[in-house]
Amino acid sequence: MGAPQGIDLAARSRARRRALQALYAWQMSGSHMNAVIEQFRHEQDMEVADLEYFQDLLRGVEKHVDALDAKLRPHLDREVAQVDPIERAALRLGAYELAYRPDVPYRVILNEAIEVTKRFGADHGHSYVNGVLDKLAAELRAPEKRG
Repeated sequence: MGAPQGIDLAARSRARRRALQALYAWQMSGSHMNAVIEQFRHEQDMEVADLEYFQDLLRGVEKHVDALDAKLRPHLDREVAQVDPIERAALRLGAYELAYRPDVPYRVILNEAIEVTKRFGADHGHSYVNGVLDKLAAELRAPEKRG
């Protein structure tokens, strides 16, 4: 099963990596999301990332952050605010895609969340992110996960 027509998977992966960094910056600075998006749009590798997807991820997380945190909360072992900021950003991105991007297979979402957390997070952060998102996928994508 290949990529849906017209979707550059490598550009989407780069968009997710940049979105994770932008979400981290947004969480830490409290800046308005538009300012964060503008800051990241001017960085070099955004030219090769899927800019539309990058913006969708960030605006979607910003718009639905309370609902996303509520979906994540039952699967966490601590308050959302106490989760490492990189892991929190990865969880929010993954939760957004699971809840609002049914066009993206849940396995892709989990794999990408694990990869960005391995790259930017703490040593075992990817295991935590995987565990939480796997439980959330079972809840939000039950038919897909069973199939």
